[in-house]
Amino acid sequence: MRSLITGGAGFIGSHLAERLLGRGEEVVVLDDLSTGRAHNLDAVRDHPKLRIESGSVADPLLLADCMAGTDVVYHMAAAVGVKLVAEDPVHTIETNIHPTAALLRYALLGGQKVYIASTSEVYGKNPKEVWEEGDDLVFGPTEKCRWAYGCSKAIDEFYALAFHQEYGLRTVIGRFFNVVGPRQVGNYGMVIPRFVEQALNGEPLTVYDSGKQVRCFAHVAEVVDCVIALMDSEETAGQIFNIGSDRPVSVLELAEAVIEEVGQGEVRHLDYGDAYGAGFEDVQRRVPSVEKLHRTIGRKPEKPLREVLRDVIAWKKSAS
Repeated sequence: MRSLITGGAGFIGSHLAERLLGRGEEVVVLDDLSTGRAHNLDAVRDHPKLRIESGSVADPLLLADCMAGTDVVYHMAAAVGVKLVAEDPVHTIETNIHPTAALLRYALLGGQKVYIASTSEVYGKNPKEVWEEGDDLVFGPTEKCRWAYGCSKAIDEFYALAFHQEYGLRTVIGRFFNVVGPRQVGNYGMVIPRFVEQALNGEPLTVYDSGKQVRCFAHVAEVVDCVIALMDSEETAGQIFNIGSDRPVSVLELAEAVIEEVGQGEVRHLDYGDAYGAGFEDVQRRVPSVEKLHRTIGRKPEKPLREVLRDVIAWKKSAS
């Protein structure tokens, strides 16, 4: 088996590369290192079955070369993070849509099975307590660039499902819900690494608004195992799956847990407008149903939040 991982030097992509190599597969990584980091692959850099290509998934010739001879493509490359989206919406839209369309066309020629990494952001501000895969996507106005990320990933999903329906291309869509773990950085708005870094540095933990926003956090190792299981299955083509923990916690409770685990810190509240600019709108509750995932592959992310936090804290201490 030979797999291509676009964005393979990123947080999730690097863990996926290690896992696939551990299974004895050949792996090609394509990454332009815009948000990924070369050192994320240090543990496997000299592996005889790993090929690393530095470049953009938006380069059609390079993408075609990397896809040649592969059996599976994990399309993880994307513009990520609320902060990046707010600061550079044009880059977000272009990065998330055009390369996906090209990749799907190459896969149609090469016969690969394709995993499309999507996001809980596609649900927008759907008011349901728990989100299921068939629920409506509820976005805000186009005047607020905050919704550009979710809309662009929804277009990716439409592309993938259309290629499956019209041409029989084996596409699988996974919607990630707050994946966390070692190697994740807080530069792009990811809350746990940001909280952990602030606490370890003796700084106040910045909680936006009231901190009553509800999220679920899944360990990257469990998420990667779910992704691979979905691609191993013969039943998953043309389907969408939520991938994440279904154990909700408020952001304020999360901050307090980090302070307790680190042993120091305090909470500082900050208005959204001061962090992301006037008119920023956040989703107050983001909780997935993972029943379909569990029913299909017999597993779901289950690691308790405290274990996830301890793993992140230990990694951050060792990396500093």
